[in-house]
Amino acid sequence: MPRCPYGRYPGISAMTLTRKQFGLGMAVAGLGAGATAKQAAAQAQGGAQQPTNLPTTPSGAHQATYFFKNSAFEFVFLTSLGRAYHQGGNVGKILYLIRQIEDGNFESAYQALIAAGHEARAIAEDSASGGHVESARQAYLWAQNFYDSATYFADGSGDPARITTAWQLMDDCWLKSLALFDPPIEQVSIPYQGIALRGFYFRGKSANEKRPLLILVNGSDGAALDMWMTGAAGAVARGYDCLTFDGPGQGYALWKQGLSFRPDWEHVITPVVDFALSRAGVDPKRIAIQGISQGGYWVPRALAFEKRIAAAIADPGVVDVSASWTASLPPPMLELLKAGRKDEFDGYMAKMLDPATKNSLVFRMRPYGVTSYYEAFKATMDYNLTDVIGKIECPMLITAPANEAFWPGQSGRLHDLLTCPKTLVPFSASDGADLHCEPAGYGLRDLRVFNWLDKTLA
Repeated sequence: MPRCPYGRYPGISAMTLTRKQFGLGMAVAGLGAGATAKQAAAQAQGGAQQPTNLPTTPSGAHQATYFFKNSAFEFVFLTSLGRAYHQGGNVGKILYLIRQIEDGNFESAYQALIAAGHEARAIAEDSASGGHVESARQAYLWAQNFYDSATYFADGSGDPARITTAWQLMDDCWLKSLALFDPPIEQVSIPYQGIALRGFYFRGKSANEKRPLLILVNGSDGAALDMWMTGAAGAVARGYDCLTFDGPGQGYALWKQGLSFRPDWEHVITPVVDFALSRAGVDPKRIAIQGISQGGYWVPRALAFEKRIAAAIADPGVVDVSASWTASLPPPMLELLKAGRKDEFDGYMAKMLDPATKNSLVFRMRPYGVTSYYEAFKATMDYNLTDVIGKIECPMLITAPANEAFWPGQSGRLHDLLTCPKTLVPFSASDGADLHCEPAGYGLRDLRVFNWLDKTLA
């Protein structure tokens, strides 16, 4: 078994790690399921890629599953099913696909989902050509659901370039669906540091001249579809307008503009608020903001500096983004990271990570704009609210889903550190709304979030 040569450096102890132990230790932040040493060896010798059922998050190994032992597969397909609540999925088709896919086989999942996306897109196009507007709208949502799900399996399928193919297919369907909504979704351009961020404006079902606005902030890898499913659909039905956008490192800004994540999200949100206030229908006293997934860090960060926002939601709360990356690092690797030993850290990662986990780590590193493992892990350490959290003034709702696997315990920590008016809203397994961002409980999530927001903005 390889040994880690840390004994050469003061304060860094030696430690023996098997490849399997290392793979389990690196299963952080949804980095993907690592293969065993035997599987990696078979791949290196030209053998077929074997499925693996190792957990993809630190707490994934302890969670019960409905369909797959592999927690990455389980989470993606629960999300796909949950989207049916807002007409974004055909439940029977999703259940059929689940039976066709081999647990842990990324190629199997990618191919099945892309084929399902093509099928749904053809249904949408046929419906649109026949003048069946609502049928076309729904089928385009189904297609986006499948294409988006496929992006999570592309890096592990043997051809990482497929992720751009799947994303483009999804984005094309999203753009084609905009005019089919009632009222239509408006594509907008938001001025940002000499360029423009692509955004979308959703008109609420309200006859009022001035309406409350909910700004929707995505996470590290979400699609525009997620902004409809986890905010806009529920908001417009309740009379809110919504504005979402792809910020640096997200969606269009990543794939088409080459922008990378930044921790100081106030420099993103302030131009967004400026744009929002230029809209005639926006009530300037009732602007709220919501962040999902890693947006649960970006939104509180922005609130510490942007004071024109009246209320905010973090789903979940994230105080320290790096915790989901470093929590399961083997101790010697964490010591190397803290000691600034970039070459040694990168060398050991390259040597010990199996191909499947490398591919998944590439997926998580890509929006940070770096290719070095060390630089990616180090970059996440800048995403920390500790020094600014006391500056937040507006009321906040923080969701606290049971079995949160990416940032466990951080919703409660954010709630405890805030000095502004605050509400912690739990979601349990018995609610059917546990797990990160409540993937199977969008209806209950909408109810609790918007009941709070209605009262807060009244």
